[in-house]
This record gives sequence, C-alpha cells and structure tokens, in this order.
Amino acid sequence: MSRTPRPLPWLEAGDDFPPATQAWAEGDPAPGLLAGGGALDLATLERAYSEGIFPWFSDGQPVLWWSPAPRMVLPCASFRLHRSLKQALRHFRAQQGCEIRIDSAFDTVIEACAQAPRAGQSGTWINPQMLVAYRALHRHGLAHSVETWADGSLVGGLYCVAVGRAVFGESMFARKTDASKVALSALVAFCRAHDIEWIDCQQQTQHLASLGAVPWARERFLDELARARVRPSVQSWRFDPIYWNDLF
Repeated sequence: MSRTPRPLPWLEAGDDFPPATQAWAEGDPAPGLLAGGGALDLATLERAYSEGIFPWFSDGQPVLWWSPAPRMVLPCASFRLHRSLKQALRHFRAQQGCEIRIDSAFDTVIEACAQAPRAGQSGTWINPQMLVAYRALHRHGLAHSVETWADGSLVGGLYCVAVGRAVFGESMFARKTDASKVALSALVAFCRAHDIEWIDCQQQTQHLASLGAVPWARERFLDELARARVRPSVQSWRFDPIYWNDLF
C-alpha cells in the first residue's frame, strides 16, 4: 500500500532544484520523482545532470524531474563482453565499411531513439520538447551520439550527456541485430580511453545487469558524481579504432 508522500515541489523557470535526497522513495506513488515544472533550457539541464537529476515525462504531462535510488551504473572496468557480443564485435571490426562515428548524425540518432519506447513504457518519452532540449545540449557540446555505421548506413546508436567526466546514458536504437550493443561497447571503450570511470544507466534492468551494471545507493552515486563532474571534460569526442583493443 502506498503511503502519503511529501508534497511534490513545483518549479518555476530558473528555480533551484530541491536536493536529490528528497525524491519520493519506495512506497510512494512514483519512486524517484523529485519535482515538476521548470524549464528545459540549457542551463537548467546542465544543472540537473550535475546534481544527479534528469527529466522524464510523456506528452500531455508537465516537465517531471527524477533522481531514482538505487541508481543503475555501469563501471567501465566491469563491462562484461559476453561471448556472443565479442563475436559480434569481431565480425563488425572485420567487415569492410563498418565503423563507429561520434556526433556525425546526432539528430538522426535521437529521432530514431524517439521512435522506440523505453523499456516498460507504452509510448515514447522523447517528445518534441525533449528533442529540442537535447539538440541544444548537443550544439553546446554536452550531448553526444555514438553511431554504428555499415556500408554508409546508420544501423544503430545511442546518445548520452556528459558533464565533466560523468557520462549519462540516455537511449539507444538498433536497425540491425546487435547494432546498439556495438555502440554501447564503443562508448565503454571510449570512456576507458579517456579515464571516464562509469556510465549512468538510470534505471535497473536485467539486460544492463548482464553487461556489468550494478545498483548504487544514492549517497554513493552523488558522491561519485560530485568528483566526476568537476574533472575536465573530454575535448575531442572522436572514436579511434585503437580504443577497441582495451575490450579484447
């Protein structure tokens, strides 16, 4: 039975967020929900991610801000390259015309992600407001796409947000088998090459757990985030094939 949660804070544009520790907890109607309202402008989004908060809402809803606990995090050093994925990567690397690109087709990637619902959701959460907001983040160097290309065609990919040395995975898509997994593997390889220790995955899923992701308590996540966000950002988001070597 759900209990009566503390009132949900309502934000006006420019307002500070309440502490992430005040998000609704297990037993509340929407565990992880922190606040509603506010704006999706560049400064607000950067501040949100820096504080362990992200937007997630559907068409017809106000902007909703979340900070779930525990938080699913993929430590890059613990990434599990299962046999089938290792074979897929070897095949990808050996094929002429197959390559990883970063930020060459961000708009196409996020639009493709928007066409597929998030796990457990009946519709997309990447609505027109979110498309506008994350394109702005990309233009300012805070959002990036990791893309799987084959024979000149975009066959899969993901997009993420980066603040300092903290990386937040947002969504992925695949038009061919394993194409999104190849992109995630490339992101892990890129992060390892640039001393990025973990990737925030937000929600717990069995698939992420099978790849090495683990739940972190909110206190640990916020402590790790506080350290990572103040480190210098990666200046050049480009993928060098030599990065693959660290995964094999």
